[in-house]
Amino acid sequence: MSDDILVDIEELHFNYDGRPVLQGINMKIRRGQVVAIMGGSGCGKTTLLRCIGGQLKPTGGMVRLDRHRVCNMSHTELYDLRRKMGMLFQFGALFTDISVFDNVAFPLREHTDLSEAMIRDLVLMKLEAVGLRGAHALMPGELSGGMARRVALARAVALDPMLVMYDEPFAGLDPIALGVIGQLIRKLNDALGATSIMVTHDVHESLAIVDYIYFVSQGRIVAEGTPDEIRASEDPFVHQFVHAEVDGPVHFDYPAPSVVKEFLGGSARG
Repeated sequence: MSDDILVDIEELHFNYDGRPVLQGINMKIRRGQVVAIMGGSGCGKTTLLRCIGGQLKPTGGMVRLDRHRVCNMSHTELYDLRRKMGMLFQFGALFTDISVFDNVAFPLREHTDLSEAMIRDLVLMKLEAVGLRGAHALMPGELSGGMARRVALARAVALDPMLVMYDEPFAGLDPIALGVIGQLIRKLNDALGATSIMVTHDVHESLAIVDYIYFVSQGRIVAEGTPDEIRASEDPFVHQFVHAEVDGPVHFDYPAPSVVKEFLGGSARG
């Protein structure tokens, strides 16, 4: 594993109750990159993210994060490693009964022994970075969807992590909020010198900010490349996904018996 590779995944397999979800995933994510993992719903993208973060243990293969074998780490070792990770959950997942300030302060209080005065300064700095320093006293229920996502982003980078993972960061956002979040992900990644992995369906916004894309289908990497390579790809799956086409390798109809057999017992009736 070379020094410029932060995340190295080799032949990763994962099963849910015997059902294969990941089937031999291989990925190398370089330091400083913003990488997108794309694919249809249920293809294993979020499961892959959870294996990288150590929430799930694979049934085969290996995940290395900064040379640590994540799947072999003890609970204590993994807890220490997670101080170097940030996570933005789908729809933000803010704690609804505490303020914006306390949401962003939570990882600092959980993982450090910093004084409250220092925590205050750090929280306000992170909120300033996402344009919400003036909203620090609000409760999550008082925020718009885009504002809530920005608070969640400030919380995800509160500890200046080396790796930030995003699970559908654009879900449910209007076009303006979506653009704001996309640019913040790129700018914060570069400002922190971090590496970002983003699970997303949003092709247009992702191609504008990422360095590399992996396409997952049925638990396997079926295509990969830079944004320019993906735009120019003639791979049928990539072309269908990028251009939102109905016809292609991904079928609209779920497999079923023929209509004649289902409704007419195999023969037409006059």
